[in-house]
Amino acid sequence: MSRYALALEYDGRGFSGWQVQPQMPTVQAALAQAVSRMAGHPVRIFAAGRTDAGVHACRQVVHFDTEVQRPLTAWVRGVNSFLPPGVVVLWAKVVPDTFHSRFSAYARHYRYLLLSHPVRPALWAGRVGWVHQPLDLDAFTQAAALLLGTHDFSSFRAAECQAKTPVKTLHRLELSQQGNLLMVDFSADAFLHHMVRNLMGALLCVAKGSEKPEWITSLVAARNRTVAPPTFMPDGLYLTGVSYPAEFGLDTEPSERHGLI
Repeated sequence: MSRYALALEYDGRGFSGWQVQPQMPTVQAALAQAVSRMAGHPVRIFAAGRTDAGVHACRQVVHFDTEVQRPLTAWVRGVNSFLPPGVVVLWAKVVPDTFHSRFSAYARHYRYLLLSHPVRPALWAGRVGWVHQPLDLDAFTQAAALLLGTHDFSSFRAAECQAKTPVKTLHRLELSQQGNLLMVDFSADAFLHHMVRNLMGALLCVAKGSEKPEWITSLVAARNRTVAPPTFMPDGLYLTGVSYPAEFGLDTEPSERHGLI
């Protein structure tokens, strides 16, 4: 039995999220079907993390087991030939059976692309978030700094979240800008369900001037989802990478394959 790791890129617009759902198109279902066709037997796919409907990925990491021997190119170009246009395998690698795409990871990385412009995007529709109001980026940055470190993020946790604990360590929350396009990078040991989108919703309340930066601290302290703003749109959210111990030798750190992501 061999274990393979794959890195995936996908456009979340055509899927109802990562996880298999009855009668719904999902990335996991599409990949499992394609890999199973290449292997010649049913294959179970395990991922580093689940993404919501409409959320994209530049470097989602998965693994599967099979007794079938195929060249690595078969698990890339061969599997890609069975996948819909919105999903692609970037690379494949044999990994030891001690590797697990979810449990071996020690950090996950996301980038949110946000267009700040009076007019909604057309060419980037579904691929960037959008706000039409002017934003105070200094206030955004001040509020973001208050979220760094280890906290109980219950105020930013979806009701259906299945994580064992709401306590997570946010290592990075950085804002950069190219013209009207804002890029917000998040890195943490793990994320709660909807956590990044809920953080974006709160930070944008500060950037729009509705709240002061220190309001973020009160949200964290409340540990109550009902006191925080609504979940922000999924359109601009990308899973950009997953960190693993060096012993596995995987190219899974964030890397800008398409310039902005």
